[in-house]
Amino acid sequence: MNVAHWFARSGRAHGERPALAWGREVWCDHRSLCRRAARMAASLRRRFALKAGDRVALFAPNHPCYLETLLACWWAGLAAVPVNHRLHPDELAWILEDAEAALLFLGEEAESVAGRVPSCVRELVVFDGPAYRRLWEEGEEEDIREVAADHLAWLFYTSGTTGRPKGAMITHGNLRAMTYAYFIDVDGIAREDAILHAAPMSHGSGLYILPHAAVGALQIVPQSGRFDPEEVLALLDHWRGVTLFLAPTMVNRLVRAARPRPRPASGLKTIVYGGAPMYLADLDAAHQVFGFRLAQIYGQGESPMTITALDKRAHADTDHPRWRTRLSSAGLPQLVCEVRVVDAEGRPLPVEAPGEVVVRGASVVPGYWRNEAASRQAFRDGWLFTGDIGFFDADGFLYLRDRSKDLIISGGANIYPREVEEVLLAHPRVREAAVVGVPDREWGERVVAWVVAEGAVSPEELDALCLERIARYKRPRAYRFVQALPKNAYGKILKRELRRRWSSEEGADPAGNSAPQAPRGRS
Repeated sequence: MNVAHWFARSGRAHGERPALAWGREVWCDHRSLCRRAARMAASLRRRFALKAGDRVALFAPNHPCYLETLLACWWAGLAAVPVNHRLHPDELAWILEDAEAALLFLGEEAESVAGRVPSCVRELVVFDGPAYRRLWEEGEEEDIREVAADHLAWLFYTSGTTGRPKGAMITHGNLRAMTYAYFIDVDGIAREDAILHAAPMSHGSGLYILPHAAVGALQIVPQSGRFDPEEVLALLDHWRGVTLFLAPTMVNRLVRAARPRPRPASGLKTIVYGGAPMYLADLDAAHQVFGFRLAQIYGQGESPMTITALDKRAHADTDHPRWRTRLSSAGLPQLVCEVRVVDAEGRPLPVEAPGEVVVRGASVVPGYWRNEAASRQAFRDGWLFTGDIGFFDADGFLYLRDRSKDLIISGGANIYPREVEEVLLAHPRVREAAVVGVPDREWGERVVAWVVAEGAVSPEELDALCLERIARYKRPRAYRFVQALPKNAYGKILKRELRRRWSSEEGADPAGNSAPQAPRGRS
């Protein structure tokens, strides 16, 4: 079943209720949202000769048009390719070419990316511009395109240690499973509730459009198009029954902004957090300010938002003898999937024994877009091998302790060391480079580079090189110039030793906090 049917049901049953808001103002009701999407779908298929399964990319900050475009794509049986709008134009171009995207919807970034768009893209359409408005003004309403459960709905680009993005093929069936899991394992939603999209709609917040659309709840987009704590708090005082999906760094910033206020966030219902470490001290602060309104999810793009969950009841269960220990866990497996911890041969491990976390079920994607080698590596015998290291306790709660890969998560954004290292090694006087993540109270992790150079090299030179080739948030925030990098007998760089050195130099706990780390999923 096409997930667009959920929107259509709301359009018929309670079409006059607000569906989409921009800040404090209602953008449209359910009936007009469906009409606009139906007309856009017709225009996309007829004007651009798009057929079911063709890819349409979105590269923009959050905006009401983002949701309209996603819905129009699904209505027409097309696959959406939401791309992190903070990426460098060259990184965007690579994804567009790999996905063979036929159209590109943008915010106001058209001028900065126009010269780098590959030939497969037939046209650039700016949100709410003349060409965009013509799509729904001139199109004729058409019925929802019927698709199978395994039909591609969302091409979610993630990455591995090679730094090359991989497109996780999220199907309509995967989105349905994710939605069901939300209601069972994360939180209930009433028609009178709302979700505030302060985190990027190209990632987790956008995926959570679906559970709220399923019941006809309101979708709110901040007018800034981004996460601004003061704006979020103002909207939480204006609207009621509001849920947000936030990275832990965003939760911490919101807590600091709300703490001086006498009754902050009166309209807040739930904060779902995930995608980065959350320390116990930070959870304590959030509970003190907002009460027990937090829920945690652990998921990856390959199993979107759906591996384990720690709901609000678990956060509030202060009488349980292991309450604080459980707060440091990733929660229980969500009911639409099966989760195991296995050894190097894929054999299940006993309680408390650490190993790789694997998952299978209706939420797990069928593989990576046109990347058979990566699919064979990650999807084996029906299981997704997550690359995360963890263990189960006797009560079935999953605890994540490390990653088998060197992924860095800073401010909820994924940063892949190999990608940054390759840029640094492009400098003619850099002989070796190793990039690691070190604990940071503000951002979760900070990017640090160890560099072996032949001759004089300045941090400013390396910063300029990074800014030319990759997104700003990926560049190292500190450099250490050394004579040699620590290596094992096989010549492999010992990044754990580099982290230990940083900890020793800075006089900090290697974990950045005495509290155990919460999960660092890739959704």
